Amino acid sequence: MSDIHSARVDAIRRMMAENGWDAVVISGSDPHGSEYPAPRWKQVEWVSGFTGEAGDMVITQDHAGLWTDSRYFIQALEQLDGSGIELHRTRIPGAVGLPDWVAAHADVVAVDGRSQSIGYVNEIREALFRAQFDPDRDRHCRIVDVPDMLDRVWEDRPWFPVTPVETLDEREVGESRHSKILRLRKFLMAEGKDAILLSALDDIAWTLNVRGSDIEYNPLVISYLLVTRDDVIWYVKKDSEDIPDADTVDSFAELQADGVEIKSYDDLSVDAAGWDELFSVFVDGKTLNYSTYMMLVDMLDEAGVYVGCSPVPLYKAVKNAVEIECLKDAYLEDGAAVEQFLYWLETRVASGESVTEWEASQKLTGFRARIPGYRGNSFENISAYGPNAALPHYSTPVEGSAVIEPHGLYLTDSGGQYIFGTTDITRTVPMGECTPLEKEDYTLVLKGMIALAMAVFPEGTAGCQLDVLARNALWRSKRNFGHGTGHGVGFYLCVHEGPQDIRQNFNAQPLLPGMVTSDEPGIYREGLHGVRHENILLCRKAGNNEFGRWLGFETLTCCHIDTSAIVPSLMTEDEMTWLNRYNSSVYTRLAPVLPSGIAEWLRRKTCPVDLP
Repeated sequence: MSDIHSARVDAIRRMMAENGWDAVVISGSDPHGSEYPAPRWKQVEWVSGFTGEAGDMVITQDHAGLWTDSRYFIQALEQLDGSGIELHRTRIPGAVGLPDWVAAHADVVAVDGRSQSIGYVNEIREALFRAQFDPDRDRHCRIVDVPDMLDRVWEDRPWFPVTPVETLDEREVGESRHSKILRLRKFLMAEGKDAILLSALDDIAWTLNVRGSDIEYNPLVISYLLVTRDDVIWYVKKDSEDIPDADTVDSFAELQADGVEIKSYDDLSVDAAGWDELFSVFVDGKTLNYSTYMMLVDMLDEAGVYVGCSPVPLYKAVKNAVEIECLKDAYLEDGAAVEQFLYWLETRVASGESVTEWEASQKLTGFRARIPGYRGNSFENISAYGPNAALPHYSTPVEGSAVIEPHGLYLTDSGGQYIFGTTDITRTVPMGECTPLEKEDYTLVLKGMIALAMAVFPEGTAGCQLDVLARNALWRSKRNFGHGTGHGVGFYLCVHEGPQDIRQNFNAQPLLPGMVTSDEPGIYREGLHGVRHENILLCRKAGNNEFGRWLGFETLTCCHIDTSAIVPSLMTEDEMTWLNRYNSSVYTRLAPVLPSGIAEWLRRKTCPVDLP
């Protein structure tokens, strides 16, 4: 453990001893359940040095552990090496989850309820309750909620972020905020509740048609939104010293003209104290933090706070006609930028020029930044050559990143935020001669991506029922990958959104026409290489007959798939037909907008491949 992280763990242990806590649970999220928190809430990274997006910690007086999933196993082992912090693997057979582990090792567990959801704290509570019945121990287990507990030891903790707020109109997003609020009021009437408190930041941004940049890569504003049958109140940093510029003032004025009352972020607790005892509020247990929930319970009693699933994720997952057309434009523009980057990379490396992973990443961002309406990347670029691509969420170092050599495989996973859409694409690129194993893995993963893209399925089918299509070619060769196959993608919002997904874990949410979901199988060989192919799919109606209603996918991504590493003998006729048609379509659509030299290069790259 580095001296700095050792000192931080020691400081937390002193705090535990002073307060009589057996264990502290440290979350990797923020008060709104965000996947990517602002620096103020990167608590796990501050304590441990682990930079992965998914991870939680437990610290006791004699143990420090990090819980994360298979996307980060290699990264975590490297970043925690020699630290004394033990990696606890999740989502694998026999894994002991954090709630059960902490219940087995501690009686008094302190949590930062402001950064942990109701659902997560209740999992810990239930595990502690079960542990009390251990016949070998006399136990009196309890949870202590300590909001912002790390404030006591994190002296230079970043401030609460406040960034400009912009509004989007109906022409840009296809539905007015009036219409969206009406949907929520109909939901309240159906549920018999007086209000709904939205805490997920993308839910709020979608409902109000607002965007910001409080969280890097995510166009969000940290806030709460209360919608009642009569009022709409947005709790957001709004004091004069917090307003960054005139555009935000104009945005607030537009919202107020539409009947949205704007109050300070911290006024929620003040207002809740004045609610009638018969007032009932609906909250989402997956995203509302535990401290806020307990505050509401104290004001209204448990009967007045109904914990369920917000309807907004499903509303925004089904894209309307305007969003769909804008997304098609976004993937066309984004594809042209990626093609220019791939041309640049291939020609530079082939000419013998030294290009590092970091330089390649910066160049790709530069091509995207030329697109009108560009608002930044949708996540941190993954730019990984050779063995580094075996880390599914590799973080490209600024200093000392690998040089991309004229052989083997290079993987780039990236995306852009545009005012007209959010993009996400992965391409694994042969940089020259590849080994037989690299080619075989490349082909098997591609077969899986194509199989899912070609799927036709009955209405009511969930993503977990389609996941096997992307894995079957790998499974038949006794190979696999540990992450999900597909996630929802927002519209100028978060690059990861639900409620739909395509993965092995059971999720009953059916895929619906208008949903946009990734298709990204992969394979990762530690110390050798990684392969991932990713396109974005739009769920579409595929016709009706006597057997029912049918759905399928339309591919939105517009960027060629390199055929030079394919093993043709492993491909079926249908797969090769799909690939040739896809590449031909990419050339037809992009050639007119690319410089002539790059268009000619793309023509060669998209020439049809025949089966042997």
